[in-house]
Formats: sequence, structure tokens, C-alpha cells
Amino acid sequence: MFSGQFCRYLSTGNTLWQSTSKSLLGKLRKKTGYTFTNCKKALELHENDLGKAEAWLKEQAQALGWSKAQKLQGRSTTQGLVAVMVNKNHGVLVEINCETDFVARNKSFHSLAETIITAIAKNADDLSPGDEIKKISLDAEFLKSLPVMDGKTVADHVALTIGNVGENITVRRALQMSVHPDIELVGCTHPTPVNPIPVSVGKYGAILGYKCQAPVNNLLGMQLCQHIIGMNPSRIGQVGVDEPMSNADDESTMIHQEFLLDPSLTVQQVLLAAQAEIVDFARFEMGEQTEMDEIESKETAEPVKTCC
Repeated sequence: MFSGQFCRYLSTGNTLWQSTSKSLLGKLRKKTGYTFTNCKKALELHENDLGKAEAWLKEQAQALGWSKAQKLQGRSTTQGLVAVMVNKNHGVLVEINCETDFVARNKSFHSLAETIITAIAKNADDLSPGDEIKKISLDAEFLKSLPVMDGKTVADHVALTIGNVGENITVRRALQMSVHPDIELVGCTHPTPVNPIPVSVGKYGAILGYKCQAPVNNLLGMQLCQHIIGMNPSRIGQVGVDEPMSNADDESTMIHQEFLLDPSLTVQQVLLAAQAEIVDFARFEMGEQTEMDEIESKETAEPVKTCC
């Protein structure tokens, strides 16, 4: 009799243990996204301690990511996205590149963009007294060492994502804009995502600082951002100083360009009607050639001088 009860006890205990393990396994997989095999191994190694198992998985993924990053670092990254975030008087643009459009649309890649752009915004410099606006360009080397909230760096998070998606990833550049509270700051991307808050991603991005004498017109700000993306002005321009070009299609000064959403008006006419003034703007296009690219290209093309 005792033997039978003991066997039933072992059987019931084993069933409960298996049920608990399966429940923890499901939670761990859902939370981390890692494979069934890796999650099972993590739980076995740490006696079903969910917190320790998750930490171990992240350590393994980080190590694998750095290993893959080293192997893939020479591969071309011609795809990617531009991300935009505006929070009160701080705005950020960042370009992140990968190898294929498939990964550019991947959830992990978008999550990386949000992590990076949030880190840039958190480390943004405040304005100096008397300044209206501050615009700072951030290069790839600076961005690699930028700290993230979890104590890791941007480079660590890039390596982790490389381990997840199996492609080379590079953070190419970023731009940070801070404005005085009297200046309105807006940003957008194209194509427009379904949920652009807190971070909007697309192939193009723009941020714009502007003033309004009349009540603030947020719709106008977004329309001007869309104009910047679509018409690619090189500068704002000054009335009475910059003359419009004879061919409107070649116009690169923003105030003289035909307004994207109503070509019967120029941007300057739209601004006058709204009692608004553009203070500054920035535009990123994924994969575009930058001034730094041109400088590096010229340096590479220069012949090497040899002594005779």
C-alpha cells in the first residue's frame, strides 16, 4: 500500500513540475523571442529561475551578436531606414542601415532604431543662454559609444540585433536639434507609419523649427515637413536677398519653391498667410550622399605622391 501511494506521489509531483516548466518556458519565449531549445536550456541551467534564465539568454545573445558583427562587418549595407523623434523642444534624426529591405521592415530593427534615437534624445545638450536653436551632427564613431539606459552602448545593441537578424547593421549618422520654448518643433517621415509615436520611421525624414504669431498651427508645421521631404530645399532663403530662379522646377530655396500641397502658392505666400516663419530644418534620405561622403571620396581619389 505504501509503495503504491509513493509511486502516485512521484507521478503527481513530476506532472506538476512539468506543468510549471512548460508555463515558465512559454513565458520566457514570449518575453525574449528566443528559440524553444535555448529557453529550455536556460531554465534547466538555472533551476527554473525566470530572471536568471532571461539574463543568461541575453548574455549568450550578446556574445553571439558580437561574434557575428565581427564576421559581417565588411558586408555592404545599402538598405535601412530613417527614424525621427520629437519630444517638446528636442528633435532627433537618425539613419540606420542594413543589407536587405526585409530586415529594414523587421520588428527587431525598428526596436533598435527606437533604442538609439531615445539614447540620443536623452543625451541631448540644453541650449546655451541667449540661443534660439542648436543643431548638432553626430557621426558613426560618436554614436557607437553613446550610452543607453540599460548601461550598454549603442554598439552593444547593434551587435545584439545583428545576432538576431543575421545581417550587418551600421548606424550611419544622426542629427540633434534643440530649440527655445518659443519655437515649435515638428518632425515626420515618409512613408508615414501606422503608429508614428514615439518614433516615426521611413525612407525619408525631416524635422522643422518654426514660429507662429497667430495661434500655433501644428497642421502647417507637418505640411511644411512634408514639403521638405518632397521638394528637398537646400536652404530657407531670405526675402529681398534671394531671388527666385526662372525655372520653378530647379528652385532649391525653400521660400521660393511651389508649395508641395498647393503648387499655386509659394512657400513664402503660405508662411505670410499663416503669420509663420521657418527658423531651421533638417532632412535625411536613406542612402543619400552626404558632404562627408564627398570629402572622403575626393581624398580616396587623390593620387599618392611618391618621392623621386
